[in-house]
Amino acid sequence: MSLNKRRLLWLLMIALALWLAITVRLGWIQIVEGPRYKAMAVAQNTIDASVVPVRGEIKDRNGNTLAVNVSTGDVYAELNIINDKKMGKNYPREVARRLSGILGMKQEDILKQITRKDVIEVLLKRKVSEDVVNKIKSEGIQGIRVVSGMGRNYPYDNFLSQVIGFTGVDNQGLNGIEAMFDRYLYGIPGRIVAQVDAAGRILDNGTQKYYQASKGDDVILTIDEVIQHFAESAVEKAYAENRPDSVTVIVIDPKTGEILALASKPDYNPNKPFEVSQKLWNSPAVSMVYEPGSVFKTITAAAALDSATVSLSDNFYCNGYLNVAGRRINCWKPHGAETFVQGLQNSCNVVFMEVGAKLGEDTLYKYIRAFGFGQSTGIQLPGEEQGIMIPQNKVGPVELATISFGQGISVTPIQMIYGFSAVINGGNLMKPLIVKKIVSSEGKTVREYKPQIVRQVISKRTSDTMRNVLENVVLEGTGKNAFIPGYKVGGKTGTTQGYTKGHYVASFAGFAPADDPKIAVLVVIDQPKGGAHMGGEIAAPVAKDIISNTLRYLGIKPVYDSADAASGLLTMPDLTNLTYKDAVSRLSELKINYKVVGEGTRVAAQDPAPGTSIDSGDIVTLVVK
Repeated sequence: MSLNKRRLLWLLMIALALWLAITVRLGWIQIVEGPRYKAMAVAQNTIDASVVPVRGEIKDRNGNTLAVNVSTGDVYAELNIINDKKMGKNYPREVARRLSGILGMKQEDILKQITRKDVIEVLLKRKVSEDVVNKIKSEGIQGIRVVSGMGRNYPYDNFLSQVIGFTGVDNQGLNGIEAMFDRYLYGIPGRIVAQVDAAGRILDNGTQKYYQASKGDDVILTIDEVIQHFAESAVEKAYAENRPDSVTVIVIDPKTGEILALASKPDYNPNKPFEVSQKLWNSPAVSMVYEPGSVFKTITAAAALDSATVSLSDNFYCNGYLNVAGRRINCWKPHGAETFVQGLQNSCNVVFMEVGAKLGEDTLYKYIRAFGFGQSTGIQLPGEEQGIMIPQNKVGPVELATISFGQGISVTPIQMIYGFSAVINGGNLMKPLIVKKIVSSEGKTVREYKPQIVRQVISKRTSDTMRNVLENVVLEGTGKNAFIPGYKVGGKTGTTQGYTKGHYVASFAGFAPADDPKIAVLVVIDQPKGGAHMGGEIAAPVAKDIISNTLRYLGIKPVYDSADAASGLLTMPDLTNLTYKDAVSRLSELKINYKVVGEGTRVAAQDPAPGTSIDSGDIVTLVVK
């Protein structure tokens, strides 16, 4: 065989080998590796994105919406378009200028983002309002697109903020009810699967599959929006007048344990939660720990009566102090001879130190624990503290004496109001309720939270007795500033000096009507700086304001008696729509002067308005038609 033929044969063999190698490789790629490369191609040209569901709403007990969803948009810049030479060298700067005013961002910051070289798209701003979305669309800026979505909005701003909480940019609850009930509120995410181009844009004529998201459930609170407004208004006034570190108010139904209002100052706007310190996010009602002072005497008194350690008529003597184990412990003033009932009316420390000694630490601690102190209440809010109790084996005569009148023990406001309610509601410690039920988007009840008795702490007889005694505290004792003409109000004042000089905590716990409580209120004013610092001076009037407004709102009509007239102040009765004769008769009974404007037989209007506090010497104007 010639040399040329051998060379040709070698070339053919090499070509055949190469062909076989290529054929095997192609076969391997197509047959063995084919599915993997196909999946990579699909992934490169397809998006598979989660669709955020519409969040459930938060409403008050009457269906008034407190947290809603609003249309929002995320603003994106497509850098390959904005920086295309065809758009002109100055186009990025023009985009930055046009967006700056709309988005409320600096031009330099926008320009820096839209001229990046490492990405093809940037997110300029999340959750802009519907108005901003519409402005951007009307501008028609090439290279700027808006992805529409839903965002959270709190229409009343600071109203109930430390209860409701707020959500983050991903629409998940971060605090308050929003966080605690996120698994109900969030809903079930959907999916979108669609073909995209090289820039990641969805192709209009491409394949798309959409799996719809399911809206979250609504959370119905026990809060009554109207009563909450009463509480917020009273708290705001007290905060302005007393300049304290904080004011906290809790209003509950003592028989069911449902929270009707919960307000604190300072607070925050949940639409702008990151503009304040995180310390303001949680409610002081559950996170604040303080010495309750004389309000705690209601617990000691109930324990003493229930255990038959004392009776109402037992006699005591207060000369202004008591020596306990070699230590002098003062009362706030000498009270002289007094009965047990008078000791509670006068808020006498000496009486309660002696009562505490008679009870002993075993019995007193048994009742303190039964009333729920030293343990969390389980309220459905974040940040709850347990309070601070001296271990029983560390309690000596001095500690026993101070705990008996509310010092040497620290509680949370939520513990105090529920312990107090057990004293006056028949003796039952109730579980705190702030959520009434969970309702699906179809209106079906998903879960319901019903009133729950944790345990019976004292007998009904003891509770009935305590209500009468606490009514006398308001009528004749330190709680006179909570007196409301026409209504039976009971309560107890408290004033505690803190660990630093000049640091006081003023408080008042009250309830009404005293013979059949519909509401119980706790007011705690921490470190007032307005001059006055006693609970009876500054906390009792706050409770009076809330109780008075709430009773009228609940339709509980006043009944006036001699005690009301003796006070010198009256709550103006509602005379509208009464006959002229009946209205004049009512005013005559109350010894209130009046004048009549107009002609007719029925009262069409009156001045002062119903519910206004008036002196018996004031002149009431009746407009008759």
